[in-house]
Amino acid sequence: MMTSNITNLFRILLLAAMLLYENETPAQELFIMPKGAESAVSSFENLNGLKGEGGKSNYGAKGHAFESLKAGESKTLLDIHSAGIIQRMWFTIDERTPVMLRSLRLRIYWDGCYKPAVDVPFGDFFCVGLGKPVALQTALFTNPEGRSFNCYIPMPFKKGARVLLTNENSADLHLLFFDIDFTRLAEPPKDMLYFHACWNRAAHAALGKDFELLPLVTGKGRFLGVNVEVNVDSSYGHTWWGEGEVKFYIDSDSAHPSINGTGAEDYIGTGWGEGKFTHMYQGCTSADGPQGQYAFYRFHIPDPVYFQNHFKATIQEMGGGFSDEVKTIKAKGVSMIPVSVSEEHGFTMLMGKPQSLIESSLSKGWVNFYRVDDYAAIAYFYLDKPISNLDELAPVKERIK
Repeated sequence: MMTSNITNLFRILLLAAMLLYENETPAQELFIMPKGAESAVSSFENLNGLKGEGGKSNYGAKGHAFESLKAGESKTLLDIHSAGIIQRMWFTIDERTPVMLRSLRLRIYWDGCYKPAVDVPFGDFFCVGLGKPVALQTALFTNPEGRSFNCYIPMPFKKGARVLLTNENSADLHLLFFDIDFTRLAEPPKDMLYFHACWNRAAHAALGKDFELLPLVTGKGRFLGVNVEVNVDSSYGHTWWGEGEVKFYIDSDSAHPSINGTGAEDYIGTGWGEGKFTHMYQGCTSADGPQGQYAFYRFHIPDPVYFQNHFKATIQEMGGGFSDEVKTIKAKGVSMIPVSVSEEHGFTMLMGKPQSLIESSLSKGWVNFYRVDDYAAIAYFYLDKPISNLDELAPVKERIK
């Protein structure tokens, strides 16, 4: 009887271990070779990774490692017409200023479509916050020493892929190096989704309006994550900017979301303020209180966010501070709407209350309030179609101002 029980227990533990292994194993196991797979890399030494065509310049002695990208010029870095998957992209450039990183425009097209699925500033795409590259290692992006840009997001396609880089700056980019590692396939992966990315900015939003990390997108897919950048308005003194809650509106959600967070720093897994750190799925690449600049990211890999027909992600433009400073700022006419105030037994909600009650409550403790700061974000997501309903990238003058 004892032996039978031990045997059954062993079987249960073995099954649990197998299920755990299955859930944690990458989609493409290392020992499985996809049917008809052909590995290739597109670079200036061999555009589009043609068979046996690499390294022909200078008699094979490193003759074409880089090119320049003049002001206003575009270069097609990949243009293939078959099924496949982009597995990795690597870049390095000789000018990595905030203006150049926002002026370079990266576009990726799938299956011969006229509209790009990815239409974003180059630096923001590679998880650079506020145009300031830092050494970084995450599950999706790396920058080993702060001088390069790596992306490991798998990007499958059915009929073709085109990658276009445009210099919308007024100055030339003298040195551009890149590799795009991809696999040609005999047929596309089953149940595949197309990769998309969208950049958005609101420098002067309406008071009380949530910032859209990802505007409303239609279709079936998965929200992969976001990189957020905040330039804090100095009018708000030393108060905290990051009380805003992240919200996910999924499918039929309208007035209220299905997923609702508790604050900016909480969203990236920290708390009570936000300091600099970089982890696999969440981090803060910039936390400069004196300069009022913050950049943070979150990737929903172990905690997938799926949607069937609609999705929107937002964050409240909301901060907080102690009552004395909040009253002083409010008296100067700085834009704010008090939301709640801490008291001995918790917070008192102030929205919709008489002005007299609001004014008297401001003397009691910590005050949360709507405010207006300069937000920008790039959202990463998958969709069941190669184009989305979203607008094209904002003009360069709006990106760099």
